[in-house]
Amino acid sequence: MPSVSIKDLLEAGVHFGHQTKKWNPKVKPYIFGRRNGIYIIDLQKTLRLFKVACEFVASLGEQGKPMLFVGTKRQAQETIREEAERSGNYFVNQRWLGGLLTNWDTVKKSVVTLKKLEDTIADEDSGLSKKELSRIDKKRSKLDKVFCGIKEMKEPPPAMFVIDPKKERIAVAEANRRGIKVVAVVDTNCDPDGIDFVIPGNDDAIRAIRLFTSCIADSYLQGASVYETRRAERAAALAEEAGEVAVETVEVEAPKEPPRKRITLKVPVGGQAPKPAGPSGSAPANEGTAK
Repeated sequence: MPSVSIKDLLEAGVHFGHQTKKWNPKVKPYIFGRRNGIYIIDLQKTLRLFKVACEFVASLGEQGKPMLFVGTKRQAQETIREEAERSGNYFVNQRWLGGLLTNWDTVKKSVVTLKKLEDTIADEDSGLSKKELSRIDKKRSKLDKVFCGIKEMKEPPPAMFVIDPKKERIAVAEANRRGIKVVAVVDTNCDPDGIDFVIPGNDDAIRAIRLFTSCIADSYLQGASVYETRRAERAAALAEEAGEVAVETVEVEAPKEPPRKRITLKVPVGGQAPKPAGPSGSAPANEGTAK
């Protein structure tokens, strides 16, 4: 886990919850107390649970499994996109489209349409007029706003990181239905049910959002570096093994013997076969001649 201290959490304003009249009783175990009508979050518990969440995220990176970053509230949009892209993951930061996880096959068709529109616009030899290109670009822009962060997603990922699960309750519900693990920053007005890895903290302050999201991305990258190292080692081992097998199985073909010359003898009917002539065509040497 990236190095984070209680001081870092305090400076980011992680301890500030919502007004006491806007709380969810289920978050009581994570509340330290109240001050001036505002709940104060127990940062000792935040730090401990944040470490557990980061370890889980790092394990995903070690296995080469992707994540989906979700945060559509205004103060989270930029950070969610930046950190998801930095860590090589997917994101949704504009609007959660209902059924994105539970009806993925249908959503995927819209993603394919978006890619085709992008290819059409990029094709200089398409022969389309400016008016037609403008119409296509408007359609592309509309789809891109929703799907830009999941264009390369082949299937729903095994885990999701969420800022403000109350606002993203539909996303959390879909993840629960698909068995997708949910890591979320849970403020004092949120329901922690359905969250696999609760991180008690302020989900409204930009500094707090940036701290949590960047640490999640860093944890994933740490795990991913281990995955890449192991993959490189396996590839090198396989290449070396393949080289050894190739050396062991090399076969050298022996030279073929030239075909033997066949001699045909004509034997008179009722007679004796003549003896073959010597090398120069002369009569054969006497049988007593020394060899």
